[in-house]
Amino acid sequence: MSVQKFIVRTLLKLPDGILIKMSGGKPLAIDGRILDARTQFLAVQGAKQPSITTLDPAAARAGTAAGLSLLDDAPRESVAVRELSVLGPGGPLAARLYTPKDASGPLPGLVFFHFGGCVIGDLDTCHTFCAMIADVAQCAVLNVAYRLAPEHKFPAAVDDALTAYRWAEAHAADLGMIAGRIGVGGDSAGGYLSAVVAQEEKRAGRAGPALQLLIYPVTDWEWKGGSMDSCANVYPLTADIMSWFAGLYLNNAAEAKDVRVSPMKEPDLSGLAPAIVVTAGFDPLRDQGAAYAEKLKAAGVPVTYRCEDSLAHAFTAMTGVVPAAKAACEKIATDVDKALN
Repeated sequence: MSVQKFIVRTLLKLPDGILIKMSGGKPLAIDGRILDARTQFLAVQGAKQPSITTLDPAAARAGTAAGLSLLDDAPRESVAVRELSVLGPGGPLAARLYTPKDASGPLPGLVFFHFGGCVIGDLDTCHTFCAMIADVAQCAVLNVAYRLAPEHKFPAAVDDALTAYRWAEAHAADLGMIAGRIGVGGDSAGGYLSAVVAQEEKRAGRAGPALQLLIYPVTDWEWKGGSMDSCANVYPLTADIMSWFAGLYLNNAAEAKDVRVSPMKEPDLSGLAPAIVVTAGFDPLRDQGAAYAEKLKAAGVPVTYRCEDSLAHAFTAMTGVVPAAKAACEKIATDVDKALN
């Protein structure tokens, strides 16, 4: 363990009251919610660092990866991990398969896409969370690293996500998965991509995934007001960072109206896969995630929705230092278990 990691983890073991005193003196309250003390401490420290909007994408990726490595828990030893690649439309995509070590026979599957605004992130971003899902839900999880912008702008990430899901279905036996019982899931940009995959399969007249796991998803890149304003400056995702992501991901602003960019704009959501939608209370994306869950419900789609009121965006990568984040991730994994098994 590095000295920096040791210091961060030692500080975050301090009592809530002390952490609050070190983070402005009073709990952060927005929209009737109180931010978790450890997350507030991280927010204050994060605000002291240069925003990724001041960096080039390569530096932003490296800086984010280094920061997240200080916060994440160790992956579960009960899960076997195998590196592989998926044949994508632009070439091989790095992937990682997680399978419970005590599994016998094929399992339900989940193709997972990491967060990062389609600009940052990699297989390590949600490594621990994918292992947790595989363990708790007793399923095989395929973590896929899709192409990133600005080197690969829209629709590269969408094409990769759709191809990865279809590849998993076609290679289910090799992956230890049950064909027809494979879901898609992800957080933030990964949630967005999962929602689009579910819609694209319907538009193509295919059966589609068994589940769509949407964790604080981007569902409308043009969304204004509400939590986009009230949580505009909350660590680690700000409204400015969302704008920066959009500027790098999209070829032009008009693309935000495309349903493959903003799945909320699809008028007919009927017949889509059952959904688990989880949002965070201190997140600019909170309201659009909740609105998409409601729109799915109105279309007759079975939906499990929950807002983790005390947490912020990217809590799936904070399981090593924020107990509330770890508990929230455990609940999500249990939801997946109920949905796929």
